[in-house]
Amino acid sequence: MNKTIDNATLDYRQYLLDEEKSAATVKKYVHDTETFLKWCGERKLTKSLVLLYKKELSGKHSPTGVNSVLSSLNSYFSFKGKHNLKTKMLKIQKQIFARKERELSKDEYIRLLETAKNKNNRRLYLLMQTVCSTGIRISELKFITVEAVVKQEAQINCKGKMRIVILPERLCKILKEYIKERKISSGSIFVTKSGRPLDRSNIFHEMKKLCDEAKVDKRKVFPHNLRHLFARTYYSVQKDIVRLADILGHSSINTTRIYTMESGEIHRAQIQKLGLLRC
Repeated sequence: MNKTIDNATLDYRQYLLDEEKSAATVKKYVHDTETFLKWCGERKLTKSLVLLYKKELSGKHSPTGVNSVLSSLNSYFSFKGKHNLKTKMLKIQKQIFARKERELSKDEYIRLLETAKNKNNRRLYLLMQTVCSTGIRISELKFITVEAVVKQEAQINCKGKMRIVILPERLCKILKEYIKERKISSGSIFVTKSGRPLDRSNIFHEMKKLCDEAKVDKRKVFPHNLRHLFARTYYSVQKDIVRLADILGHSSINTTRIYTMESGEIHRAQIQKLGLLRC
């Protein structure tokens, strides 16, 4: 990395940390900013240059991906006090249903579990069940501790917000067996050999290794999709989006709506059941 660029983002990184942004957010925002500054080179930083970069991004990435980068850059421009460089997000038409090729079904989830079990990967087997039965974020997995299992509830502290997550009794029972097997006396349950909590990258790669044997499309298999499956399953039973938002730790119900979107096939079947057609 160019030393000039590295120095330009050093204070920005600290600013994000002081703002108590998550480690993943800091890493992404800084990476997006460094990539942009490297692209700029020796050219003078102007609004026209930012718009040109936006145009190039639009030709390479999806609207959602472009907006994700613009969010990082707008944050950086605000930090530098260069508000005139901030640019508008691309307008994206709201989807009313989820894409089937990205939606993990309950049957596929079960096949992933069985494959992990067959591979004797007990840690991953229990980890996936923990996330999918509680709806927690992967970054919150570190709060699933020995103490939490004993109390059957975990106190989550994420982005400055505290919430209590109830751990199902059956989950606690199997986790207690795992704790005993691994001789874990206290603290986080899902850890590396060195005792550090597993990160998203570790889990992502372990889950991908299950895909071929489980016969599940790799595009559907990533840790966050377990949280989505919990949300859809909960909503299909309870139909209470306000309560679900609280459970997931969402500040806005609009975010929760994204999690509860059904596939086009389900939407089509519901429309056909309305009985409004006469042949």
